[in-house]
Amino acid sequence: MKKKVVNVMKVAHKFGVRRFQSLTELVEHQNPTIHSEFQIPGTKNHDPNPCLLDESTYPMFQVELQNYMENLERDFESGRSYTSFKFGDGDYNFLKRIPSGSAQPGKRAVSRNLSKSEMSPFITGSKKCNKYFCEIYPENRKMFQEVIGSDRNTIPAEFNYGLVSNKWLFKEFGSSIGIIGASEKVDLIRQLMQYPEYQEYLGLREFSDYIKVPQKFACDDLESLEISMKEQFKEAKSKLFLFGIGHVKSGIAWKLNSFWPAIYLDIGSGIDAIAGIIDEKRPYFGDWTNHQLRSGFDYSKLDLLQLEKSKVKFLN
Repeated sequence: MKKKVVNVMKVAHKFGVRRFQSLTELVEHQNPTIHSEFQIPGTKNHDPNPCLLDESTYPMFQVELQNYMENLERDFESGRSYTSFKFGDGDYNFLKRIPSGSAQPGKRAVSRNLSKSEMSPFITGSKKCNKYFCEIYPENRKMFQEVIGSDRNTIPAEFNYGLVSNKWLFKEFGSSIGIIGASEKVDLIRQLMQYPEYQEYLGLREFSDYIKVPQKFACDDLESLEISMKEQFKEAKSKLFLFGIGHVKSGIAWKLNSFWPAIYLDIGSGIDAIAGIIDEKRPYFGDWTNHQLRSGFDYSKLDLLQLEKSKVKFLN
């Protein structure tokens, strides 16, 4: 237990969080509603899942978080290239062809029911990524094992949520970060990044690449999407890409480093945070401030995942 306390305090200091006398003081200051093992410095987590109250849910969370950060730093510096896949309950529904939530035909991922042959490249592609992220919820890990396989190790998806929320990813790799997301969200992020105030909030001056996918029904035509993305990557410069592209990732994520060699991190709803449209109940975004525009962008064009409550600051 003592080793874990040392680790989380070391991580906190690395983030620039002010020095506290103990892990208990740090956690009570930032996030009193979850077990200290799942605290990520510089964030608040209002996720109500009860598993976050029980250390036994994932007892090596802090140790693995620090290892993940150190490995990512080394991979970036050495120029490694790999793909990743963030698995959630929506991916389970999509890959199992269960018409629910974002996998429901006509809602977001697909405009119609896909046949078994049309689903084949998504099912096989979902198993070809180099790294896998999955929330530590026991039910999600069980679904992952059923759909992707029990022979693959997963990294807590919460790591990337937290490292976006406390801006560590931006401050550490800001010299060469690209964005991949839904077209409308990418356009919004590009506009937000024109404001020095938002650059200061994130801790970086610019994103070095912006790659777009269709916001809705991207899974309808995988072949056309691949052609479009290859064309966009012809001008790529980034060593690391943060992406959140919905269920189409099942068919395309594993190919990304063949379009351009880089590290590809699937940050899921973290893309919504960067676009200033994240709900504070999303994991580790309880202290995030959504920066938005009063004019110059039509927010009604966005397909919002969930946005009921958040802190908002307008840039114009």
